Amino acid sequence: MTRCLYRAKPLLFLSFLAIISLSLISPVISSASAPAVLKQMNEAFVQVAEKVKPAVVNISSMKKEAISSNEGAPDLEPFFKNHPFKDFFGDEFFKRFKKGPGEGKGIHPQGMGSGVIISADGLILTNAHVVKDSDEITVTISDKRSFKAKVIGIDTESDIAVIKIDAKGLPTANLGDSGKLQVGEIVFAIGNPFGLNRTVTMGIVSATGRTNVGIIDYEDFIQTDAAINPGNSGGPLVNIDGDVIGINTAIASRSGGYQGIGFAIPSSSAKLIMNDLIKNGKVKRGLLGVNIQDMTESLAKSFGRNDAEGALVSQVIEGSPAEKAGIKAGDIILKFNNEPVKGAANLKNLVGKEKPGTSATLTIYRDKKTMEVPVKIAERTQKAVASSGATGGASAAETSNDLGIQIEPVPGAVASKMDLKEGQGILVKDISSDGVGARMGLHSGDVILEVDGTTVSTVDSFTKAVSEAKKNKVIRLKVQRGTAKIFLAGTID
Repeated sequence: MTRCLYRAKPLLFLSFLAIISLSLISPVISSASAPAVLKQMNEAFVQVAEKVKPAVVNISSMKKEAISSNEGAPDLEPFFKNHPFKDFFGDEFFKRFKKGPGEGKGIHPQGMGSGVIISADGLILTNAHVVKDSDEITVTISDKRSFKAKVIGIDTESDIAVIKIDAKGLPTANLGDSGKLQVGEIVFAIGNPFGLNRTVTMGIVSATGRTNVGIIDYEDFIQTDAAINPGNSGGPLVNIDGDVIGINTAIASRSGGYQGIGFAIPSSSAKLIMNDLIKNGKVKRGLLGVNIQDMTESLAKSFGRNDAEGALVSQVIEGSPAEKAGIKAGDIILKFNNEPVKGAANLKNLVGKEKPGTSATLTIYRDKKTMEVPVKIAERTQKAVASSGATGGASAAETSNDLGIQIEPVPGAVASKMDLKEGQGILVKDISSDGVGARMGLHSGDVILEVDGTTVSTVDSFTKAVSEAKKNKVIRLKVQRGTAKIFLAGTID
């Protein structure tokens, strides 16, 4: 029977700090037995470890790679060179598992990670990067038995995988509700850092909803300062009740080791993905069909708003649900199904969680008015790419001193490469590093399509539109960079 766990309150930490301070001053206190509140905290921590550790497993993955006996082995095998978390593990860590030439018919590079048992019959939740592309996966459980595992499903976009071993009556961990998590809560990371099985470290929740980290496609990380090191990947992050509220994924580090910033996938997201993988072997995500970007203060002002909430639609994909619903570039999506949109990454996550075929309601801001737009969510399969042939002529470049950029009509070769129509936009040929354009984020090679919502196709039309923008002391540009369209904004005198 599991013993009742004590919930640690912030008061416990304050008491703990006060006790330590007094112990440095008074020899009488230092010689006394520990106060009851400290003993309760200690017991709670012990119970968390006892409850979860048996469900944490060590995962060893191997990939066979042929090598001739007379070939020299490289410093680091390609399997590890291309590993998405090479910076997380570090070259030296991977080299420990490299065999040299002449040691059998092939080399067997090995990755190490962690996982957590979610069903008594052997289902295990872990990271996709721990088991992806492996020829053989070995799982070692808490009683030191080892099993060969098979992959049930892998989702690289969220870095979640489910594997299974042939066993019964295994200890399991409970997936908690990460949606209730608060910054400052005590958490424990459990895993196998550097092969040290079932290591427990403690910290707090440093932040929630971390996006734009650049690790995976769908990011909504829990940030923690609980020590996470190579080998912790796929292991659980648990709260004071012993419930799994995250799956440890990566660290931000210059050295490859612990530096106080770790990231975990929230359990609520992991659970949805896990269920899809178990049921379908893959994840079906919703698609809206827009390219979006975060709002900035300058962009907000250019659209007549006083806040930078929501996500800005920079491009609507042809034939997409968004186009069919009447969404336009320049719309600001404020809510999705009445849930406030905190930015582009947040909207991407909200849409991705929707099942294809379901209906949703967007709250959008357009032309200084707020409206609700119904839309039917499609299935996300691949990115839509608009295609159209284009040719065009060029003339001598001219300078826009207002923005500090050199511009010219878009050359035919550039228009064709960027799928632009003839005469569409103005090419930024060069840019002054200290000009308004540079401060806004313009790059050489960008094509300016609109100025404050007005289409520009010639140098004269662009110059006139910029002059109009100066009256309001703020300017907004719609820009094509490669095949993507984005908005930029800034102040202009």
